[in-house]
Amino acid sequence: MPGSVIGITMDYGFPGQASRHGDEVSRTRPVSQGPIPFGAPVMQKEDGSVTAWTDKGTADDFAGIAMRKVKTATVWTTQDGWDYQTGQPCDILQRGGISVKCAWGEPKVGGKVYIRTKVDASASPAGSAIGDLGASDETGNCIALDGVKWSSTKDARGVAELTMLTRKGL
Repeated sequence: MPGSVIGITMDYGFPGQASRHGDEVSRTRPVSQGPIPFGAPVMQKEDGSVTAWTDKGTADDFAGIAMRKVKTATVWTTQDGWDYQTGQPCDILQRGGISVKCAWGEPKVGGKVYIRTKVDASASPAGSAIGDLGASDETGNCIALDGVKWSSTKDARGVAELTMLTRKGL
C-alpha cells in the first residue's frame, strides 16, 4: 500500500462537522431562505426559521453554524448536494466546536471570528462572499462574533475549527 494512502497531515475535517463532542448544543430549524451550505453561519428569524447569512446580518442575528448531516435524497438524480434548501429542516450547532472554512486571514487559537457583511472589490480578497467566516478585521466589511473563537489554525484546504463558547439562537 503506498504511503500516500495513509497521509501525513492532520486535517480539520469537513465544513459543518461537529469537532468536539460532549459540549455540543444543537437544534433543528426550518429553512425559510436557502441554500445554506454545510458549515455556513445562519440567521434566525422571528418565526424561528433560519436563513442564509445576508448583508443585513448583525452579531445579534447569528444563530449558529449549519451542521453537516446525512440527508435523505428527495430527487434521485441530484441527491440534494451539500446544503440545506428552502423548506428543509436544518441542523444548527448553537454551542460547541465545529469545522468551518476560514475564507481570509490566519486563525489563531483564541482569536476573534469575523463574518463578512459586505464585499468591497478594493479591499476584500478575490472570491469573497457575504457570510464568509474570517480571522482578521476588514473594517466596514465584517463584524466580530461575540462568544465565538478560533480553536485551531487552518489546514491546507482552509478548514479550521471554531468554538462557540455561549449558546446562540433560541
